[in-house]
Order: sequence, then C-alpha cells, then structure tokens
Amino acid sequence: FTMNFLLETLQLVVLSIYYNVESFVRLFIPAKKKNVTGEIVLITGSGSGIGRLMALEFASMEVALVLWDISHEGMKETARQAKEAGAKRVHYYLCDCSDRAEVYRVAEQVKREVGDVSILINNAGIVTGKKFMESPDSLIEKTVEVNTMSHFWTYKAFLPAMTSNNHGHLVSISSSAGLIGVNGLADYCASKFAAVGFAESVALELLSTGKNGVKTTIVCPYFINTGMFDGCGTKWPVLLPILEPNYVAKKIVDAILTDQAFLLLPRTLYILMSVLNSIMYFNGLLQS
Repeated sequence: FTMNFLLETLQLVVLSIYYNVESFVRLFIPAKKKNVTGEIVLITGSGSGIGRLMALEFASMEVALVLWDISHEGMKETARQAKEAGAKRVHYYLCDCSDRAEVYRVAEQVKREVGDVSILINNAGIVTGKKFMESPDSLIEKTVEVNTMSHFWTYKAFLPAMTSNNHGHLVSISSSAGLIGVNGLADYCASKFAAVGFAESVALELLSTGKNGVKTTIVCPYFINTGMFDGCGTKWPVLLPILEPNYVAKKIVDAILTDQAFLLLPRTLYILMSVLNSIMYFNGLLQS
C-alpha cells in the first residue's frame, strides 16, 4: 500500500510539472488546432462578458452552442449575436449554476433537447469586492457556490458521457487570484484556488484512468476589463496590464482548440509564478 501510494504521488507530481512546462513551451511553439465541427459547447455565464465573447468565437466553427445564465435577456442577446456571427444551432437556458438541483435538472433538459455536451466551459463567476470582515456571510457562501461548487455539479452532470466516449473537453475559467492571494478578495481568491485545485485533480484522475481523450484546460487570467473589477488598478501596467475581454476570449478559445492544459494571461504570469514558486521553495528549505 505504501509503495503504491508513493508511486501514485510521484506520478501526480511528474504530470503536474509536465503540463505546466508544456503550457510554457506552447507560448513559443504553437500547436495544431483541432477540428470542433459538430461538438456541443456549453458555456456558463454566457449572458455577457467573456462568456458571450467566447460564444461569438465559437459561432463560426459549426458547433452547437448551449448558453447558460441567470439573465434571460443577456442570453437572448448573446444568441442573436452568435447567429449573426454564423452560428447555426444556438440553445439557451436559464440556470443558476450555484443551485445543484437546478444544474442537474437543466442538464437533463439539454441532453434531451440538444445532446451530450462535449465541451464544457465553466465560466460563471461573481465577486463581492469587499474586505473579508465586511463581507456578509450570505455573499461569501454565494461566491463559493458560484465560483467553485457549480463546477462540481456541471462535471457530475456532463463528465459521465465524456468518459464513456473517451472524448470531450473540460474548461475551468479561474483567475490569477486562484494562484496567489489578493488583498481585499479573500472569498474570491479562496473560491478560485479551489476551482483550480478541483480542475487539476480531476484532470489527473482522467489521465490516471486512461481517459486521455477527455482534455482539460485551466485558465488563470489577471483582472479583465469586464466591469467585475471596476475600480481595480495595477501597480505594474507593463508586467500585469488590465486585460481586454476580446483578447482573453480569443486566447481561451485558442487554448481549447490546441488542448492547452494551462493558460495564464498575460504571458508574464508564467515567469512571475515560476519566480514566486522558487522563492517559496527555497524559503521552505531554509526554514527546515
């Protein structure tokens, strides 16, 4: 038992390092894009912002688009724009992703009316924008429910068909705040750290069980100019600029089409995270 545990742990560590290195290398060596014709693409939080822009990126690729959001008008507008951009099949459903029962119910409706989702993009997210002690308990719970727990429920709903076919793609839209803590965003950071850990763990489970046809992509962008972070600035605009939504959406879709395991935006985040991890490692050695 001990030997198996050590071997499995080593395997997970090696795989984690491999996919991080792979993502860095792909910054300089572009990978071939896959054909997604006929795929069923579900995007949560697609009534506005990055979700809408990703839908528009997929619109010309002959996929079936499935839009989820809590705003009926927002989804209706996204659907209209997607059809104008060339989408032939667009379906939209009201769904509060933080509600497990509702996720399962609407997921069954999607399976009946559209088919098995083959590309799942967990994009829905919220931020309270308050200091920890100033955040009402209800908002903290909602942040975790939307930003983290909804990923559990959508995976539970759509992953079985993907593993059965050994074909599919799971996409987790997290944040750079899911890699390093940010002052004034305690609940948001915690929820995004959890989303990254969950997505990475499931990715490793899939690999360890031989389901290498189900791809995964974890996206960690810096602050995006979508309105969620109004009032937030950056101390280092050259190294960490506030990102433009269209740029981010295009990069995410490119990462999906090239089966990129990790996407950090901007590119300088790869270097900054490597430096930070090295500092933490050597600090640990010194303290021990």
